[in-house]
Amino acid sequence: MSAPELSVLIPFYNEQGNVLPLLEEVHMALADIPFEVVCVNDCSGDATGAELAEAAARWPGTVIVFTHVARAGKSAALFTGLKAVSGRWTQLIDGDGQNDINDTARLWTELIDGQDTGKLGIIAGKRNSRNDSGFKWVQSRVANGVRRFMLRDDATDTGCGWKLIRTEAFKELPYFASMHRFLPALIKRAGWDVREELVNDRARWHGQSKYGFLGRLGAGIFDLLGMFWLTRRGGQGVAAEWNDPRAS
Repeated sequence: MSAPELSVLIPFYNEQGNVLPLLEEVHMALADIPFEVVCVNDCSGDATGAELAEAAARWPGTVIVFTHVARAGKSAALFTGLKAVSGRWTQLIDGDGQNDINDTARLWTELIDGQDTGKLGIIAGKRNSRNDSGFKWVQSRVANGVRRFMLRDDATDTGCGWKLIRTEAFKELPYFASMHRFLPALIKRAGWDVREELVNDRARWHGQSKYGFLGRLGAGIFDLLGMFWLTRRGGQGVAAEWNDPRAS
């Protein structure tokens, strides 16, 4: 196999019934792109682990599985997977089937493959339709507006799990719990460009959402204040001698 150009990184927590259909869809959609799939099981208590083991046996050349020994959260799962990815770009999607990997194939052809990507650090998905309740939609609109006002992160829908990130930019980011909520702001702080593209949003295939309103609200306010402080402390320097698009 040729070295992967694209790594698909998927965190899973109690997603039984979604694993095999999702990975089947990934393999079909990305058949023309050298890719790998890095899956991280965040200590699921259902059949997710067994389904991931079946997937690794079915696609041994592309599927890599890591299993947390204790529940650590989505951001920790992403960073566990990030240590193993080898593609130039890393595609983040959720394990519930809501994100459409066909958007990856489309935007890879339009914006990445054979293109001069310059300082592009992240393509952040913006859902073209929301499969959420009216209350959750209003909550998201308010939260995104406040976050955008405070962080100036050039993104309008950071709650969307679909994000295509330049791997070298991703590996520069500081880790903290819930940092996955602020990826565009962190990428911009590091000197990379942020681009937003419309992507498909689907209903969850099986299971239930892991995020409640009160927990999301409390963590969101605390984390937003921390990000507000962090983005005003500047990022790392870029040396003229590096082969780094940010140096131009």
